[in-house]
Amino acid sequence: MTMKKVFERPACLKDKPFRYCPGCSHGVLHRIVAECIDKLDIRDRTIGIAPVGCAVFAYDYFDIDMVEVPHGRPPAIATGMKRSRPDTIVFCYQGDGDLAAIGTAEIVHAAARGENLTVIFVNNANYGMTGGQMAPTTLAGQKTTTTPAGRDPQLAGNPLRVSEMLATLEGPVYIERVSLDSPKNVITAKRAIMKAFLNQVDRRGFSFVEALSLCPTDWGMTSLQAAEWVRNSMIKHYPLGVYKDTGRGSGVTDQEDKDTA
Repeated sequence: MTMKKVFERPACLKDKPFRYCPGCSHGVLHRIVAECIDKLDIRDRTIGIAPVGCAVFAYDYFDIDMVEVPHGRPPAIATGMKRSRPDTIVFCYQGDGDLAAIGTAEIVHAAARGENLTVIFVNNANYGMTGGQMAPTTLAGQKTTTTPAGRDPQLAGNPLRVSEMLATLEGPVYIERVSLDSPKNVITAKRAIMKAFLNQVDRRGFSFVEALSLCPTDWGMTSLQAAEWVRNSMIKHYPLGVYKDTGRGSGVTDQEDKDTA
């Protein structure tokens, strides 16, 4: 009996194991991004940009042109690349310490200009690579290595809602927040990332997808506990959904949803 292959490694992911911590969502998100690139047949003209942080390892896994850039600067570098080579597909893959802290100016102004880019923002509510310190996205009361008693808004301010902030600008064409805590939400995340790439292919402008990501190691949790914490805590402060959309189909069919599930 011949068995039908229904699942395989995406062509633009290298055949090597991830080095991310157990339960980390980066592996899931890498696969989603790779599947979208393969589906759109844009691998030969896609450039990925990764900064300092856990995302620094992306060049080890994506079998496409990857560029490492200084902390917080992906949107600036991506702007230069896209303007000089408008035929390319350029995406930024950034964490919360990179995008929402040192890179705040870059992401705000790239969005305000409406650069024809795709930005994927990984929000795990802490500085994952350097030991779990407080990030701009750390929740009020959340314990980190630099807030052992919990984040105090009176001292550190309130968590930054990046999607909502960027949605107030005129430049972006599409902004959505998704989560990677469950199979259902992973399917939604894939639809969002596919749409963000399609917008760039169609030269429509700036697209931004924020993904709530699990970080069991720095949160001091098991993978199951981390998924529950995303559902019970993170999503309450960072509601999922579309924050801006000037109109475009997702590019993912119902059948593909079923296949992914």
